[in-house]
Amino acid sequence: MTTSHAPYGTWRSPITTDVLLRGALGLACPSAVAGDIFWMESRPAEAGRCVIVRRRPDGRIEDCLPSPFNARSRVHEYGGACYAVSAGWLYFVNFGDQRIYALQLDVADAVPMPVTPPDGRRWADLVVDQSRSRLLAVGEEDVADSEARNFVAAITLTGPPGGAAVTELASGHDFFACPRLSLEGSSLVWLSWDHPAMPWDGTTLWCAELDEAGMPTAVRAIAGSDDESIFQPEWLTDGSVVFVSDRSGWWNLQQYAADEVRPLLPMEAEFGLPLWQFGMRTWTGLGERIACTWQAPEGDRLGLLDLADGSLEKVPVPFTQLSGLVSDGDALVCIAAAPDRFPELIRIDPASGQHSIIRTSSELTLPRAAISYPEPLDFPTGEGEVAHAYFYPPAHETCRGAEDERPPLLVMSHGGPTAATASVLNLKVQFWTSRGFAVLDVNYRGSTGYGRAYRDRLKGAWGVVDVEDCVAGARYLVERGDVDASRLAIRGSSAGGFTTLAALTFHDLFRAGASLYGVGDLEALAQDTHKFESRYLDSLIGPWPEAADRYRARSPIHHVDRLDCPVIFLQGLEDRIVPPTQAETMVAALDAKGQPVAYVAFEGEQHGFRQAANIRRALEAELYFYGRVFGFIPADDIEPVPIRNL
Repeated sequence: MTTSHAPYGTWRSPITTDVLLRGALGLACPSAVAGDIFWMESRPAEAGRCVIVRRRPDGRIEDCLPSPFNARSRVHEYGGACYAVSAGWLYFVNFGDQRIYALQLDVADAVPMPVTPPDGRRWADLVVDQSRSRLLAVGEEDVADSEARNFVAAITLTGPPGGAAVTELASGHDFFACPRLSLEGSSLVWLSWDHPAMPWDGTTLWCAELDEAGMPTAVRAIAGSDDESIFQPEWLTDGSVVFVSDRSGWWNLQQYAADEVRPLLPMEAEFGLPLWQFGMRTWTGLGERIACTWQAPEGDRLGLLDLADGSLEKVPVPFTQLSGLVSDGDALVCIAAAPDRFPELIRIDPASGQHSIIRTSSELTLPRAAISYPEPLDFPTGEGEVAHAYFYPPAHETCRGAEDERPPLLVMSHGGPTAATASVLNLKVQFWTSRGFAVLDVNYRGSTGYGRAYRDRLKGAWGVVDVEDCVAGARYLVERGDVDASRLAIRGSSAGGFTTLAALTFHDLFRAGASLYGVGDLEALAQDTHKFESRYLDSLIGPWPEAADRYRARSPIHHVDRLDCPVIFLQGLEDRIVPPTQAETMVAALDAKGQPVAYVAFEGEQHGFRQAANIRRALEAELYFYGRVFGFIPADDIEPVPIRNL
């Protein structure tokens, strides 16, 4: 195969936007019930519709939901755990009206029937209480002239369609999650937390007995505090409760039994995750053992913990990210990915580590030479500390840059900001590297996976240490000779969009940037966002309005005179988490000062782009924008983007 030299950014990539979207699926929320395996698929080709899919024991795969039903919850806006299966019935939350529906499986032409009434309440974290013919769920309802109210409820499965009785089981706190019923149905645990805490700051784990009517009694707190985050409580067959706690400074496994909590596997490793969505899982019971995943510097690891002697047997698997771990009785089921493998729903033999693929998120096959493999980086940053990132150099089967040319760098700042990026095959990274860009995907201070102390470094310092780390990472690569110092760009979505705009405003290193539904005005965000994140900024910036001066000092909108490079904004017009006014205010301010700026808005999109046409347009618009700014012509045939003042 002949190799040719071509300017970076102009390479003709095998990853076109059509290829990127063709057959692309989002995989989430696996479960195993009576020999069947269920999961959720989000499908860009169907306008982002989320479908519950089933694999039978004989290997047949079939959709459970007829169109146009769309399984997705809006509790906390991010939703999650919006379906449950039991005794031949599927229960799910329909996105359009947020009602719970019931569908009888294995009945020809069965139609989903409403369970809950059309009263505007939203539901998530569904659990079937079979012996009492009811569902348990986290509910959310709007309250006039106040923020939404959350609670744990029981929902009857008897009575006329759409006429379920709803009985509240737990209330009085700002947020709830993880209602989990003991195996014999006599006890219940759940999590709660209150403003201004987020679930990764401090939560309380509650336990209660259920009386004959199924109501909680003898309610008691068994773990948690304002400074202890609890994750994924579940019952074991012996009647004990296992959960993940960061009381040691690391999210580690704990067991509650006989009114005592004991650590199961003390390690400087993270077995928990930030609870952005309901139903997130890192461990599952497996007979006398626990199968668990944890985050390590080289990627996620899988192990089997013996509850009797505390020994840990590591299971070798060729993946660096494992999520949604469940057991089907004999084997493990989860979603897995690696630097050279797209996310796949797999089944793992715990004895051998051998796995089989149930579903892959993409049928695209990339030649090895066309894949950019990540280099884990630890680099120096502010205050003598160290930050982390993955560096992806340009990669192409046949194209190379000139010997005397260095590639442009695209720094990616992840959302959250309490979240993390992983070293897996991501077409939205490879899209850039296959065209001649280098990419630095930064796990700035405040990211998860490195212990509570690293996670807490962002407290009071959002817009400072995250920005400092993105700048330090780019400079590190410039000094190493990997990238072109004159062609440095930064991009980010949501919270990462704020980091991007702050880096462009308060530092002069980057020459261009892209904000995808990002934050430009922290004061506006504090006053106009949904309940789940309405007090998030108390810890990241400071209490509002007491810290108003700090909010203004860190908001790019108040310092556009210092922003002197081109920026493109991409925004969903139905976004309730970061409303369109955030982007539109920034665009107007930059336009007024004559700064090059582009704005691409998408009808029907919320926080994140789900529709295939919009995903395509967003990527191509950003590529076109960089081409205009850095002076190269992409090989792709792209509809031009209006760029004001350029």
